Amino acid sequence: MGILTRKQAVELGFRLSRQGRRVVLANGVFDLLHRGHLAYLEEAKKLGDVLFVAVNSDLSVRKIKGEGRPILGEDERLALVEALKPVDYAFLFEEEDVRRIILEMRPHYHAKGGDYTPESVPERDVAVKVGTKTVVVGGSKVNSTTDIIGRILEKFCK
Repeated sequence: MGILTRKQAVELGFRLSRQGRRVVLANGVFDLLHRGHLAYLEEAKKLGDVLFVAVNSDLSVRKIKGEGRPILGEDERLALVEALKPVDYAFLFEEEDVRRIILEMRPHYHAKGGDYTPESVPERDVAVKVGTKTVVVGGSKVNSTTDIIGRILEKFCK
């Protein structure tokens, strides 16, 4: 359905949630998109009616992952995520986590990938405060962009 600004996404998500639509928020870097990302978003979509995906900006990715990341720029990552079938709306965010977005949007569900446990989700404290249920989806993490980059470097940079 589209790419939104953060403000548009938060306002729409809040409005849809208040109208009784089950709103799901997922988030991530989505650098070098792979099957694990798709499984995560497919499972997240099953939780509700509308799936919003918050994609980390380039600046926040560098803070989280370090120099040299992301491989793909924010506009490309955002377009790729938005094009995936389970995704209704995608938007960029600048912070390292989505605590403020959860506070503002108040989605029914906050979906995190299989590299988390319900207890280790950084935003869980805020989600509990506003009544958002935190759900770990997509199965256990079997692949990661960091692993893929490592395999590429090992194979081609010996």
